[in-house]
Amino acid sequence: MTYITKPKLHHPSLQKNSVGLTRRDYEGRISTLCAGCGHDSISATIVQACYELALEPHRVAKLSGIGCSSKAPTYFLGNSHGFNTVHGRMPSVLTGASLANRELIYMGVSGDGDSASIGLGQFAHVMRRGVNMVYIVMNNGVYGLTKGQFSATADKGSVAKKGAVNNDAGIDLASLAILMGATFVARSFSGDKHQLVPLIKAAINHPGAAILDVISPCVAFNNHKGSTRSYDYVREHNEALNRLDFITGRDPIEAEYDPGSSIAIEQPDGSTIRLAKIATDYDPSDKAAALAHIQEKERDGEVATGLLYLDARPRDLHANLRTVRAPLNSLDEPELCPGSAVLDGINAGLR
Repeated sequence: MTYITKPKLHHPSLQKNSVGLTRRDYEGRISTLCAGCGHDSISATIVQACYELALEPHRVAKLSGIGCSSKAPTYFLGNSHGFNTVHGRMPSVLTGASLANRELIYMGVSGDGDSASIGLGQFAHVMRRGVNMVYIVMNNGVYGLTKGQFSATADKGSVAKKGAVNNDAGIDLASLAILMGATFVARSFSGDKHQLVPLIKAAINHPGAAILDVISPCVAFNNHKGSTRSYDYVREHNEALNRLDFITGRDPIEAEYDPGSSIAIEQPDGSTIRLAKIATDYDPSDKAAALAHIQEKERDGEVATGLLYLDARPRDLHANLRTVRAPLNSLDEPELCPGSAVLDGINAGLR
């Protein structure tokens, strides 16, 4: 982590959003990650997305685990709530926080080691339960903090910096998330800001478990020839399924679209995801087709990016548990202790 802060003085000509904040107001501390790290690019897209959505930073809670990726929340939304959990345990801590206060916007930041190895079970269950969160995986295929060993998401046949070949099949977190019940699944590349910013904005507004698997090259240990997570490899093999923009139900965000067919998927809060087709007639609402398409592109050596799957009518954990809307710390004694008659009724229903 770093304790070096950025200057708080901003140039008076900086453009402000509808809540009176500039883009600089959404930044965090100065990054200590390696120069050129894809994680810093992801942090920058989060800053841009939150600025464009005019979110008030104090409405956001960002949680992370352990790893280079889990340092990243320090570098964006410096005025938001934050908690750095233990390795692989971010999902359960975030779930507890969400149940205690559903009024905050929850953003979980993790890495391929944090989510696909020690935290794989927690990753699966947070998707299965439909926790209302944005789960961002900064996926570089290596353990950067421990000098570049293959992570569980590394593709079979990929070559390490020192020449070792990975003989194990990689875990595809996007496919797993779809299977486990996530209702918004996307994949992107840290170097593709135009694709990633609207995906983050849409994920924030999605009322359910939203995951973004972002390929984020490690410039120190996984950016060489033979790596399937390098900048050159992803740029050469990126197969974008859709060009998209996120449009709120209130203030439209202008965007340029290439000629061709398009679909608009309205979400429960009135916002809309608009997808402009470019190469294939891809339908993100078809779960089976989404899984098949991901596997087909993987077989062909391509990286499918964009909005992979979307359930436009999700139910999140709060809807399933019928929790109260008020934060738990705001409930008074009469609401928490309704009396013996109510308790007798509950006990009678369990007999």
